[in-house]
Amino acid sequence: MQFRAPHFDLCLVTDRTQTRGKDLLWVLEQAFHGGVEAVQLREKDLGGKELLHLAERVMRLCEPYRAALLINDRVDVALAVDAHGVQIGGASVPIEAARALVGENKLIGASIHSLNEAEAAARAGADFLLFGPIYFTPSKAAYGEPQGLAPLREVVEKISLPVYAIGGVNAENISEVKKTGVRGVALISAIISAADPEKAARDVLRALRR
Repeated sequence: MQFRAPHFDLCLVTDRTQTRGKDLLWVLEQAFHGGVEAVQLREKDLGGKELLHLAERVMRLCEPYRAALLINDRVDVALAVDAHGVQIGGASVPIEAARALVGENKLIGASIHSLNEAEAAARAGADFLLFGPIYFTPSKAAYGEPQGLAPLREVVEKISLPVYAIGGVNAENISEVKKTGVRGVALISAIISAADPEKAARDVLRALRR
């Protein structure tokens, strides 16, 4: 059963190791200035206390921009800061358990890498899917070879949930990603690593909405 539909076209996924020395919160604020409407806090190396502290700061930053905050994997942290939702991966708690914890009013995204995983996530009650990696990217290298556009198109065509493409997506290749019918994209380095994150966000959104 689907509970909520995401309102955003672009989800910015964090990785503070890719900011090229810039403060992550500054990068996020610039991205919000550029039109980003959702951020997934994905700092897997942080312990619970450190992640909670960072999530509290990001949540306060999101509020004036009315941006959605999704916490990767850590349902407890999402609940503690009253985030808008969680992103569930293969090693996370099951989607059904996450739903029991967060309730019906929070978004649950599922990170998937195949049509079978997409079907399972839809049955379990996910609200939207992140499918990838579409192109090669170091941050997703551990998940195997790039999927390419054909499997993405198959998931979009066969699953009724909103699907977001992730993995090496940027302003230059968004036009071909869009042709698959995706709801939107999620990305890291195209904005997080940019010298001007605000301009990068505007460029990505312009290409996405063209």
